[in-house]
Amino acid sequence: MTHLTPAKIIAIIASFCILMVAGLANAQPALSTAAETATENDSGTDNSYAYLADILEDQQAREQLISDLRALAAGEDPTTDESSAEEEASGSPVQEIAGATRELAQNLVAESMEAFQSITDLVTGEQAVQVDNLTSDAMGLLLVIAAAVSLFLVLRLMARPVFTAIDRWALKDTGGSRMLHKSIAVGGAALLDLVVIPLAYVGGYLVALFVPGNSGEMDIQQSLFLNAFLIIEITRALIRVLFAARNDGLRMLPLSAEQAHYWHAWLSRLVGFIGYGILFLVPLANELLTPAVGKLTALIVMLLAFLYALAILLQNKTRITDKLTELSQNAEMTFNRVLLGMLSKSWFVVAIAYLAAMTLVTIARPEDALPFMLRASLQTLVAIGLGLFLSVVLGQLLGRGFQLSDETRARFPLLEDRLNGFLPAIMKGVRLVILIVVLGFVADAWSLFNLPAWLASDAGINTLGTAISVTLIILLALGVWIALASWIEQRLNPDSSRGGPSAREKTLLTIFRNAVSITLVVMTLMVVLSEIGINIGPLIAGAGVLGLAIGFGAQKLVQDIITGVFIQLENAINNGDVVTAAGITGVAEKLTIRSLGLRDLSGTYHLIPFSSVDTVSNYMREFAYHVGEYGVAYREDIDTVIVELRKAFEELMADDDCKNDILEDLEVHGVTALADSSVNVRVRIKTLPGSQWRIGRAYNRLVKYRLDAAGIEIPFPHMTLYFGEDKEGNAPAAPITIHSIGEQKIVSDNSEPKKVDDKRAETNAKKGKDFDDEDNQ
Repeated sequence: MTHLTPAKIIAIIASFCILMVAGLANAQPALSTAAETATENDSGTDNSYAYLADILEDQQAREQLISDLRALAAGEDPTTDESSAEEEASGSPVQEIAGATRELAQNLVAESMEAFQSITDLVTGEQAVQVDNLTSDAMGLLLVIAAAVSLFLVLRLMARPVFTAIDRWALKDTGGSRMLHKSIAVGGAALLDLVVIPLAYVGGYLVALFVPGNSGEMDIQQSLFLNAFLIIEITRALIRVLFAARNDGLRMLPLSAEQAHYWHAWLSRLVGFIGYGILFLVPLANELLTPAVGKLTALIVMLLAFLYALAILLQNKTRITDKLTELSQNAEMTFNRVLLGMLSKSWFVVAIAYLAAMTLVTIARPEDALPFMLRASLQTLVAIGLGLFLSVVLGQLLGRGFQLSDETRARFPLLEDRLNGFLPAIMKGVRLVILIVVLGFVADAWSLFNLPAWLASDAGINTLGTAISVTLIILLALGVWIALASWIEQRLNPDSSRGGPSAREKTLLTIFRNAVSITLVVMTLMVVLSEIGINIGPLIAGAGVLGLAIGFGAQKLVQDIITGVFIQLENAINNGDVVTAAGITGVAEKLTIRSLGLRDLSGTYHLIPFSSVDTVSNYMREFAYHVGEYGVAYREDIDTVIVELRKAFEELMADDDCKNDILEDLEVHGVTALADSSVNVRVRIKTLPGSQWRIGRAYNRLVKYRLDAAGIEIPFPHMTLYFGEDKEGNAPAAPITIHSIGEQKIVSDNSEPKKVDDKRAETNAKKGKDFDDEDNQ
């Protein structure tokens, strides 16, 4: 007969839909065989003879019996051979599960018939002696039960003030560490609750030893009850940790007091019913009556528990689903939102599968089913609870972020933000590791995966070593990047003790930072791939071949890079410079290793490859000049014009905003041209680089005022109107209308220029407001 394990029974539940057809078809012969066996038992034949006859009639069972006998004769364990034979069987998984289902149904029917026969024998008086013994020991058992339960209730009542104090402490507002504060309180309350249970157990144990019967002796039923009491109350204590119906501050689940009391009540009743039924009633029936009666008791207990739990779940399915969906929608972190969303869709199926698996395992293997289920459930709850606890604690700790001292923040203004920027990615990685570990423990709890054996194997050791190595490599790369970026940031900090960086240093350090980041990412990726077992030799060789192909096919790109390197080395362009490159004038906003980004006066952004730059005109080196050339009429006195130009410069120097940008006195070059309609006089003003345009605009404005005030004509093109003439030489009359424009006075003295109070006469351009102003660079 095939040996059923809890893992196989869980597999039966997972494949329930497939088994609905295959299981019923395969179970029909077993039902017939079991009925025949039951008929023979009713006729008074020996059960062992009937069982042997069944084996001999079944060819497969007969071959298995012969194999077991030969294994026993050779000194081997037939169970091991049976397991090996099952593993080597060529049948499909569906056939194997169908066979397990058939055997389960066959054993269930046979054992039920045997149990009914045992009960019949009990009623007819064949086992009256055992019933009399049970009655005689009932008083001692009731005394032990009363002692253990009473002591437990008294101790719980004495601990109630402590629970209340812990609850008040948990409800205190602690700001950002509220979850951590609450977790510590819940852990302390759970520890106190768990301490009370062994004390009550010891009290009941002492009563069982010294009060009823002979001193120093304990009946089997008393021992069974105390063991069941210990396990059940520990399980109920774990339930109280989650729901805490009486203490709002100690409740881990987001439920109201009424909801917590409801779920705590029915879960406690369910645990008590299953626990005392399987751990106390079933072993007691096995010991005092027959194993068949014990198995029938287990069947009745588990079926009633399953129906009760199913009814409760059906009543609350919609409410729980809506609550989980609401929590998922309101969750701030993506991890919690996805986890709650998946749980809201699958929790009912998981709960039903768990209850069905527990029921079938208990029915099929009552001798070790409940310990297995309790151990698996407890390990699952502990793994999930510790995982959530670690995730919450780390989230609280990392959520505070790094806080640097004022001195460090002054030296490295972006370091704190950079460190805190890595925290979300680190938290995601930590949660992924916690999730994998929790899944490993859960799979190990349900015998789906042997975690200790895997950890002790070469594969487990290599996997853990690789994971640790990759983590250290990534952390080392992050540390190197943070150190280099912080050093570059310190060099670029204008408030540092060494003063602000030069434009050349700013450009080179920016390019260096980009190059280091790319190099560090590539090297880290290569090392990580090598560490996880991927041969990077072909990747490097392929990269070399690809680089050679790119070198031939992308010569323009190579030319861009080489030209850009030499332009940077020669300090031809820096970020913020006003330059003319490739025929375009603008502010250099972005410099990479292969291209230049210019923003012209109209705001258009130009991206210029360095290969297109043959000449660079930089307007931002050391100093600049405003060169002004002013034309006056031929009748004007040139010396008077120069005097007015100097007076305009003196007014310019009186402006504090302009004075600081002018480096030297006005240079008057004199008459530079006798043009067609004007005499041109040129002057030059030396300014700071980038200020020449603003100074020029301000000076032109003052020159216009001075020349107008002095009555000096600034010539402009004249136009002669010709109205034509007829053949006899007479000109037609011109339609001219003269409008009076009032008297016009010309001031020819050297008085101050006229001040304009209307603010609309002022220009919009201010210092540092457009690309040709220095302070905008």
